[in-house]
Amino acid sequence: MNENIIETYVDLNGNVTHRKFYSQALIVVFAGIKFMFDRLLAIFGLIVASPLMLLIAIAIKLDSKGHVLFKQERTGKGGKNFYIYKFRTMVEKNDVHDFSKADEHTKIGKILRKTSLDELPQLFSIATGKMSFIGPRPWIPDYYENMNENQRHRYDVRPGLTGLAQCMGRNDITIFDKIEYDIEYIKNYSLYQDIKIIFLTIKTVFTGHGADAGKNTIKKELDDLKKYNKQMESE
Repeated sequence: MNENIIETYVDLNGNVTHRKFYSQALIVVFAGIKFMFDRLLAIFGLIVASPLMLLIAIAIKLDSKGHVLFKQERTGKGGKNFYIYKFRTMVEKNDVHDFSKADEHTKIGKILRKTSLDELPQLFSIATGKMSFIGPRPWIPDYYENMNENQRHRYDVRPGLTGLAQCMGRNDITIFDKIEYDIEYIKNYSLYQDIKIIFLTIKTVFTGHGADAGKNTIKKELDDLKKYNKQMESE
């Protein structure tokens, strides 16, 4: 084996990509700078956005009963779980684990979801180093548990508020496309790509396409993952 090659990635189609030592060295430097920049920018963002976040919190309380924040366990870098916090966009009685009923959004919740303002509390996760501004989205643990080794490469970096998959279709693309875009992001980990994603994200937020996954989408994606990997294991 070539001693200069220190990482190997295999996509869902079996294509192999090798990462050499000099490329990894640049990535390590970029990752370190990004980690510090993320935390500083998140703290600054929390300060600047605090008046808006207060107004959103008041609007949520006036609009419906329940907590202001929604808390849920997600999977982060290396497959380690953590909790994310978002502004609540569902009615109090909404059960995120009941796939027999569609999600019931509040009036304010619909606006927050469409504009992605419900994501603002995740700045706390970035400030504490659990997330980044840009990276694969943090999914519920069920996804990680039903992925194969190659698919789990999407967890090689910290999850982000936005990522390549979000820019390329958000929830209008299949689970396999999402994973493929996430792995592609990691393969091409760079400042240039992050800047590109920032501009693509702005465009995506304004169009509002595919913003809401919903329980039915999550259930279908998990079913597709289980079926695909079970079939691959039997072949």
